[in-house]
Amino acid sequence: MELTDLTKLKELKVQDIVHHLSHGIELPDNTVDQLITGSMDQTVTGIVVSFMPTQQVIEQAVQLGASMIIAHESPFYNHHSTTDWLKNDSVYTYKRNLIDQSGIALFRCHDIIHRFEPDGITDGLIQDLAWDTYVSHQTAEFDIITFPEGVTVRSITQQLKERLGMEYVRIAGDTETLCRRAAILVGFRGNGHTTIPLVQNEQVDLIIAGEGFEWETPEYIRDAVQQGKSKALIMIGHAESEAPGMKLLTHKLAESFPQIQVTYVKEQPVFKIF
Repeated sequence: MELTDLTKLKELKVQDIVHHLSHGIELPDNTVDQLITGSMDQTVTGIVVSFMPTQQVIEQAVQLGASMIIAHESPFYNHHSTTDWLKNDSVYTYKRNLIDQSGIALFRCHDIIHRFEPDGITDGLIQDLAWDTYVSHQTAEFDIITFPEGVTVRSITQQLKERLGMEYVRIAGDTETLCRRAAILVGFRGNGHTTIPLVQNEQVDLIIAGEGFEWETPEYIRDAVQQGKSKALIMIGHAESEAPGMKLLTHKLAESFPQIQVTYVKEQPVFKIF
């Protein structure tokens, strides 16, 4: 059956959803995308989509009667979802038992969505920021945003906080820097080997990243400013940069599968500021 015919099925299986997501995508041999719990033959009674499959997200999926969770990150606190090292841990055991007892099929959608064209995670962030018209260049790792009239880093920071519903961001550099070109890098792409070349090769004034090693890009920006260069960095957080992409995926799945309920569950920020 063609993927376009799936909307006609009254009963969907987990494998139908997975095949729909991965259609036309070439995954690496070491992909982390997998069905972590459940089976491909399970009937889908509803889908919960989230950035992180936290305890609260799983509990809400149970309350909604959803038999499938699609999450960007692993439920078990490491990138490759290994669990041998957690077998005697009470937090892991409690969470795993809830998943198993509820019969939820949990699918990790990490590499797939990053291989959408454009990158589905970056695209979600751009759309939430309403910066679609400012995108001048897209790659697999970053987008270049051009503000023809120039915008101060302070003003961009306010937009980020308001449009993403964030209480804070972290900034390196001068907040009054006038930005005409910015690079956006989601997730853990904010490390120096990716960001630093953009300052020279793409002539960006500002790096907006999810997160990265604090001794790389932030220190480069510190030195650049000390040398008299007008550069800045805004770190918005890993989840804050990638959750919008999973929210966008929710809308797309709801359009593709109108016969089932697809719900996006947003978690509260993991950190509190005192």
